[in-house]
Amino acid sequence: MKKKNNLYRNKKRWKWLLFFTAIIAFILIIYASNTLLQEIAYEEKKRVEIWADAITAKAELVNYTEDFFENIRKEEGKRAKLLVQALKKANEASLDEDMTFYTDVISSNSTIPTIITNEKGDIDYSVNVDPEIGKMKNIYELGDKLQAYEILKIPYYKQSYNVIYYKESQIYSQLRKVLNDLIESFFQEVVINNTSLPVIVTDSTQEKIITYGNIDTSKVVDWKILLKTMKNVNLPIEIELPEQGTCYVFYKESTVLTRLRYFPFIQFIIILIFLVVAYLLFSYARKSEQNQVWVGMSKETAHQLGTPISALLAWNELLKENNVDETIITEIDKDLHRLETIAQRFSKIGSIPEFQPENIVTVLQDFVLYLQARLSKQIDIKFIIPENPEIIVPINRYLFEWVIENICKNSVDAIDGKGVILLSIIEEEKWVHIDISDTGKGISGQRQKSIFNPGYTSKKRGWGLGLTLAKRIIVEYHKGKLFVLKSLVGKGTTMRISLKKRAN
Repeated sequence: MKKKNNLYRNKKRWKWLLFFTAIIAFILIIYASNTLLQEIAYEEKKRVEIWADAITAKAELVNYTEDFFENIRKEEGKRAKLLVQALKKANEASLDEDMTFYTDVISSNSTIPTIITNEKGDIDYSVNVDPEIGKMKNIYELGDKLQAYEILKIPYYKQSYNVIYYKESQIYSQLRKVLNDLIESFFQEVVINNTSLPVIVTDSTQEKIITYGNIDTSKVVDWKILLKTMKNVNLPIEIELPEQGTCYVFYKESTVLTRLRYFPFIQFIIILIFLVVAYLLFSYARKSEQNQVWVGMSKETAHQLGTPISALLAWNELLKENNVDETIITEIDKDLHRLETIAQRFSKIGSIPEFQPENIVTVLQDFVLYLQARLSKQIDIKFIIPENPEIIVPINRYLFEWVIENICKNSVDAIDGKGVILLSIIEEEKWVHIDISDTGKGISGQRQKSIFNPGYTSKKRGWGLGLTLAKRIIVEYHKGKLFVLKSLVGKGTTMRISLKKRAN
């Protein structure tokens, strides 16, 4: 008994060993993936820190450039005022006054756009202006562009006066364009960064968005929530920008790193699915192999039984002719019929059985009468006849009786002495339940799932295939159920067979 049970104990041990090996493999894989992920995250964090420092330095450079340009603008303004004052003084100077200084100031103007007109707007003189303006005769032809010029009136005779129009120098205008391009370039470098970081630039309130980059707007439900999430990941970088004032740069880890964080779990799921599929395929292959072995063994058994049964039938006929005791002949007939039934059972394993509507009450009554005559007098087998004496169920009688016989034989072995086997029927609307109870030694909870496994047995002899074949017959052929309904160690066991009733 111990040797036979060791087969399933070792099988369980191997299953647990494989299970724990798989768990350890999973842990190692996740640990290795997580370690690699942490290294990648660390490297990206370093790149992000370098990027953040670069952004801060670039913002400082932009501010420095702005300050530098502002100083140039002031100097250009001073030069423009000096030019205007020179023009004014030159206009107010007396005939005997030395004009050399004023003329030098005026003639040295090579950058400040200047236009001199009379009181009617007719252009008398222009310098450092666009060629198109130089061709104009009246200042009002400039239209809206005239707003860019500052105006200074210089009276020269009674009600007459000259008007001097001037604006910032061309150099400063070019520098201003360079500064604007620098600011725009700064924003582009922030939002379109080589580390692919999702970035948002806001104003000083941290609510109004100036620009953003590497963000899928179709997935953004609420920008405020996104800003809060990014702020929780990394503190925003505070920068000062010309014409923008205080700004904040919000950023978080790249999309690639975010996806990599899910990689160990995806890897775990894929490996788990692979192992489950492999286990199911292995189980299916093993079950198919077992089925082939059982079918081959059953058919070979039926074939081997055929010859001696035929011979026994002939010998029985010979005994009848020699006037042997009729009682002996009757019992031999019963046993020969039983042998034929057993051969029929084995021959039907592996083939599609034929089902006939049978009165399950009559089938169980006949079986109990047959089995009672062949059991020990210490074992009493009883059948409780239900209120409805005719319960029709589609079954294959040969195979169904084999199931009942195997269960009852296990009950006899479990009783091991004096006891009772009780068969009862519970009828429902769509199902019929046959309960087979005994007063044997019972089955522990751990063994209840193993008793249907092929080769499992608690007896000193036997192949351990009785309950396995019984479950195969009920589940696969009759599309029913066979299971342990209840069992108490030392008190007994109740097995239940559930079959579908005949369709109305």
